[in-house]
Amino acid sequence: MACSNTLQANLEKSLAGIQGAAKKGVQIICLQELFLSQYFCQREEIALFDLAESIPGPRTEILSAAARENRVVIIAPLFERRAAGVYHNTAIVLDSDGTMLGSYRKMHIPDDPLYYEKFYFTPGDKGYPTFDTEFGRIGVLICWDQWYPEAARLVALAGAKILYYPTAIGWHPSEKRKSGSAQQEAWKTIQRSHAIANGVYVASVNRVGHEGLSVDEGLEFWGGSFICDPFGLVLQKASEKREELLIVDCDWSQVEEVRRHWPFLRDRRIDSYGPILNRLIDDRSSR
Repeated sequence: MACSNTLQANLEKSLAGIQGAAKKGVQIICLQELFLSQYFCQREEIALFDLAESIPGPRTEILSAAARENRVVIIAPLFERRAAGVYHNTAIVLDSDGTMLGSYRKMHIPDDPLYYEKFYFTPGDKGYPTFDTEFGRIGVLICWDQWYPEAARLVALAGAKILYYPTAIGWHPSEKRKSGSAQQEAWKTIQRSHAIANGVYVASVNRVGHEGLSVDEGLEFWGGSFICDPFGLVLQKASEKREELLIVDCDWSQVEEVRRHWPFLRDRRIDSYGPILNRLIDDRSSR
């Protein structure tokens, strides 16, 4: 989805998309990261904290009603105002009866040119929960989390059959010319690897369109939302330029089948992984 600078318009577009997806038989719907606004983290501006909202709050109630009326599970990433001075990049999970099953707060917070998220978001403190929806147990991670195999592993170990990654990722215009293709391929590869290493489905949901003051500034979001199976095979991929509803059938029995043939979870040497809790490992101490 491409976002305008009007929250209400983005909400209405999303609600229409939810309704349209439900009519096509979709059971679980994931919206993109911070779907209610343009990606405001391109600059550090105090006034933009006004975009945040309490959870639960008025928009949570609207989305809950949409889940209930359409009998769908909704993953909705919001800018959460937890308290004065404490804000999170948060995804709520609404079951098909409208019940809020819980939320996930983004754990890994980037700080790069045009991605100044540390200015806005406090790192998550809920760990890596999974959610038992009417249609299966799911996990939710957000954007920058998708580069960390530890996060994907923990969600898979907790029983999720599919990992959702609502995302806002794109190119700086100058980077696209130099290394855009390589960046995009790295993005696909790391998430496909999570599917393979954990024997789960992975769904990556990205926005489309350019957001910035001019074509030579800001970010060009590369779209390309995709879903891959537990072998890492891309089942479907969305357009890189236009808004699109991507629908894929996921057979949960394939998780069992793949893990029987590739039992990576069985063969993990959990007795040997203690050093991973360190920032770095001093080679001298391991001799």
